[in-house]
Amino acid sequence: MEKKHDKLITLLGLVAIVALQTAWLYNTYSLIRANIVEKSNLLVKDALELEVNHRMSKIELRTPITIETGGTNKESVFVCTSLHDKVFRKLGSDISLVALDSIYTDLLKKEQIQSNIIINKLYPKQNIVLESTSKEKASQWGTITTRPIPIRLDNSRAIRVILTNPYWDIFGRMSLLLIATVLMMIFVAGCIVYQIKIIAKQNQIARARQDFSYAMIHDMKTPLTSIAMGISMLKSGKIDNQPEKKAKHLRIMEEETEHMLKLSNKVLTLSKLESGKLELIKQEVNLPAMIENLTEIFAIKATKSIRFNTQLEAETAYADEEYLREAVSNLIDNAIKYSNESVQIDIFSKENEKDETVIGVRDNGLGISMKDRKSIFEKFERAAATERSGKGGATGFGLGLNYVQRVVEAHEGTIELNSIEGEYSEFTIHLPKFINEI
Repeated sequence: MEKKHDKLITLLGLVAIVALQTAWLYNTYSLIRANIVEKSNLLVKDALELEVNHRMSKIELRTPITIETGGTNKESVFVCTSLHDKVFRKLGSDISLVALDSIYTDLLKKEQIQSNIIINKLYPKQNIVLESTSKEKASQWGTITTRPIPIRLDNSRAIRVILTNPYWDIFGRMSLLLIATVLMMIFVAGCIVYQIKIIAKQNQIARARQDFSYAMIHDMKTPLTSIAMGISMLKSGKIDNQPEKKAKHLRIMEEETEHMLKLSNKVLTLSKLESGKLELIKQEVNLPAMIENLTEIFAIKATKSIRFNTQLEAETAYADEEYLREAVSNLIDNAIKYSNESVQIDIFSKENEKDETVIGVRDNGLGISMKDRKSIFEKFERAAATERSGKGGATGFGLGLNYVQRVVEAHEGTIELNSIEGEYSEFTIHLPKFINEI
């Protein structure tokens, strides 16, 4: 339920942010548009006055035309209408839409309003256009149409202006807000993506821990059961007179105890490596002796047909023998697990030009895909192993390769993987050759 609540709260938060920002943008757009509408209406009256004055200046008047001015905006519009009406009736000079277009455009520029315009002369009552500065019809979306201003006292003629693309000017004025909105949305989206990644990672870790718990219970249960059965058999006294059978049970109990100790030590070692508390006792390790001992043990224990090929050019490595032995043992164990019934394992050592000791383990097994290589060294990583085993899963805690990597890094070395899916896998350990430590 908590995960569902987290997702719901995140979704609601995102919707709320988008809704608030959208409302803010819409409100800003509406305010700017309303301001442009108001100014464009006022400028029509001013343009009409300038246009009629321009016509009158070109005509030599014998009888001056006088009109009372002043008053409210409504009265001022009436004065403008009266002036146009008298000029038309006494002088026969009608309004010039071309001149009005030029005057109105200049007034818009002074008010820093950028838009294309269409001026119509029309019958205001029937809304029929008599004359226009453009033959094209303006689209309904985004345009601003001013209130018709009569140029005849009987309201038979009026002038109307259409701003065809004022939204570019509106968006221009909102540019900083739009940029801030885009940046904020990118930031919010980034935070959400990051949150999703964190949640996915946490889920992955939770599943890995769960798998680890199941694997630990499974791997611990088998040896504990064997030990319990062996103790019960010995306590019963039924095999006191059968020394060979008694020795077999003791050997099994000893092996299972050793197996449990190894598992416990591996988990403890990883914990120490992660906290930086692991102390390494470095010395020259005899590689041929160590490899020979490991191959003998695996050859005896294996249930598959195994063939080991060793080519050890470098006979020593500067390392903690116990941890290096366990690391190489893990690589050999993986080579056997993730191979077919007939396994060939090549183990080699050499010195490279970087003055490093290189130890490699190569098999002819199932290989590792490119996708799995990214996570193959992660702690508790068993998903890829399950797919590669081809047997519905592999035993173990998913600690083997993570253990190897951390041990190598504790030696200030590196580990590399080279693999082709379905053909082979090759792990190479590079250890620095520091003979003397200060």
